[in-house]
Amino acid sequence: MVLQAEEGLITRYRRILVATAVPAERDAVAQAFGGSAEDVRLPGALLRRTAGRCDLLAAGVGPALAAASTATALTAAALAGTPYGLVVSTGIGGGFPPEAPLGSLVVADAITVADLGADTADGFLPVTELGFGTITHRPPEPLVRVVSEATGARTGTVLTVSTVTGTAARAAELRARHPRALAEGMEGFGVAEAAAAHGVPALEIRAVSNPVGPRDRAAWRVGDALAALTEAFGELTPALESWTSV
Repeated sequence: MVLQAEEGLITRYRRILVATAVPAERDAVAQAFGGSAEDVRLPGALLRRTAGRCDLLAAGVGPALAAASTATALTAAALAGTPYGLVVSTGIGGGFPPEAPLGSLVVADAITVADLGADTADGFLPVTELGFGTITHRPPEPLVRVVSEATGARTGTVLTVSTVTGTAARAAELRARHPRALAEGMEGFGVAEAAAAHGVPALEIRAVSNPVGPRDRAAWRVGDALAALTEAFGELTPALESWTSV
């Protein structure tokens, strides 16, 4: 069954890979699907195949491990002749107040690595200014719009960092360099890099569990953020499935 969409032909038969950092995030997403699930062992990773069309992967913490695990899942699917049509990086993360308050959802229109580059006497230089690579992946705009409308998620830049921000000074520095930043996570750019290597579109969705800035664990709302993930995927899965690329 093939449908017509804004950016070309799409099909409902292609699966979606949803990558989280840790099992708690994966399980929060899984609750949106209900029913039974099958675990599929991959080299260095465990894939959970839901009764719907989403495969869930706890890809690991940080951009390097997330990229490696996501690449493994993408390669295994391609070799089996069942490549993915979309990769979604998701989980909880920090939000930049006041635009992204606790419990809110953010969908990235730009997935940007914030600390890949060089510190110099004149300030931070992103890796692109050193003549290498890329620092931003941009999800398909119509898909971002569909997700935002389905879930009420705010739209903006989601930063990927290898070191979580824990001071007001670092938060201010990141906002100065990335004025459209709404949230911070540790995996999105790595997942997007793996997806780009396979020619698959990537999306990032974050549920805000804490403000970006000084660490105050007592103020974190992890449970609320995980619940927001479950609710979001219950609302947006039909939209994601309808957007799976050929």
